[in-house]
Amino acid sequence: MSLALTHARFRILETIRIPVAVVGGAFFPAASMLFFVVPFAGDDAVGATYATASMVMFAVMTSSLFTYGVGVAEDRAQPWDPFSRTLPAGPAAAFAGRVLSGLTFMFISLIPVVIIGAALTAASASPGQLLLALGAVVLSALPFTFMGLAIGYALPTKAALAVAQIIFFPLAFGGGLLSAPGDAPGFVETIAPYLPTRGAVELVWAAVGDFRVSTTSMVALAVWTVAAAALAAWAYRRDEGVRFS
Repeated sequence: MSLALTHARFRILETIRIPVAVVGGAFFPAASMLFFVVPFAGDDAVGATYATASMVMFAVMTSSLFTYGVGVAEDRAQPWDPFSRTLPAGPAAAFAGRVLSGLTFMFISLIPVVIIGAALTAASASPGQLLLALGAVVLSALPFTFMGLAIGYALPTKAALAVAQIIFFPLAFGGGLLSAPGDAPGFVETIAPYLPTRGAVELVWAAVGDFRVSTTSMVALAVWTVAAAALAAWAYRRDEGVRFS
């Protein structure tokens, strides 16, 4: 565990030395809150609460897909990455450190969204609901973390950036993150339960409000998580085989 924390500290320090990398991850979800949630749902307590939860998942997706997807691809292009896999500690500590640092920046990206929701809208949640939401966010981040890792280990940097961008918006829009529960266009309501974004945001909606999750969405979320984890494991083994063959 101490080796994993050492790797995590290294990656965190490496990132915060370039402040725009931290600010950029938090900017888009915060800007979406300011431009779309505050003017249109800010005075509606229920609507603002659900919208803030949706923007939280928006931030989770942004952080997971790009931090892991692009970040891993960039690291693979550096000499340090293959060298670190040959160290006596093995790759597990470095991998765990990467996940811990990614979670750290994910939570940093959530802070502006929560502050804007609390300060500029009627959104509200009890301490117990916030604690449940925190657990829901961690669970909901899993499929997107695995997707990001799969992209990062399978593709070079430029391709990883493009694929992360291509995946991001359809999942966000198709999963209903850009609309209130039940208010999405008809075709979105049809496909949303089968996308991981819908199951993820439903968990957070249920944590902060009186929302009943869909069985279909939960099953789909579990299937996507397992499939993305398997794909990430395959991409990692493939990359390791190519490097050390």
